[in-house]
Amino acid sequence: MKLLLLRSFEFGLYLCTVLTVLQIIRTPSENNHRYAMTLRSFDKPIPETPQPPFPIVTDQYCTIVCGFGRGSSELGIPTANVAVEDLPPIVNKLDLGVYFGFAHLRPVLDRDVELVKRKDGQEVTYNYGKYLLEENGDFEVLPVVLSIGKNPFYGNNYKTVELHILHEFENNFYGAQVKFNLLGYIRPELNYTTVDALIHDINTDIGISKSTLAKPEYKRFERQVSDDSN
Repeated sequence: MKLLLLRSFEFGLYLCTVLTVLQIIRTPSENNHRYAMTLRSFDKPIPETPQPPFPIVTDQYCTIVCGFGRGSSELGIPTANVAVEDLPPIVNKLDLGVYFGFAHLRPVLDRDVELVKRKDGQEVTYNYGKYLLEENGDFEVLPVVLSIGKNPFYGNNYKTVELHILHEFENNFYGAQVKFNLLGYIRPELNYTTVDALIHDINTDIGISKSTLAKPEYKRFERQVSDDSN
């Protein structure tokens, strides 16, 4: 068991709005490469290189925030939320659905560990990335799958942005900061009637992202989010 920054990566009507810290085994151990080879009827064509409006990159590092923390025990997919208002305006105009790109984390060194009360009244620990580990590769530019969507399953009608960073972290990082880009669109937000179908699609999304981001035409955009990009 490892302590991760978690929240259900629910790309559809199961989409939650927040993240929480839970003990859970890592990202589901499905064969993502196999899933990536499965073409679904709703998948969007991915070009050989990013096409407008991509790439889209955050103007600055965004704070990773918490909320209700619902549903993470069902899926076990680690995600981090960022506030929509912290992102470039074009992000709010994108179709709801699943995207991919690269992300880079950094700690907030001038903040002390503290307890923060979530909207549901539960307290969570904000360590501001204090326990991110260089030797674990936590500060490298990492591939990310992200969801832009709403959560009608829980009666919400506002938009959220969730990042699933494709990396195994040893510690949570509430309050840390993340800079990321969007390089392409995988599929629209969907409705699901079973958790199994949802998990299958999530793993397919992960597989598609990994295989696409490994291509030189996409991998070169790693530098957009690195500290030495300016």
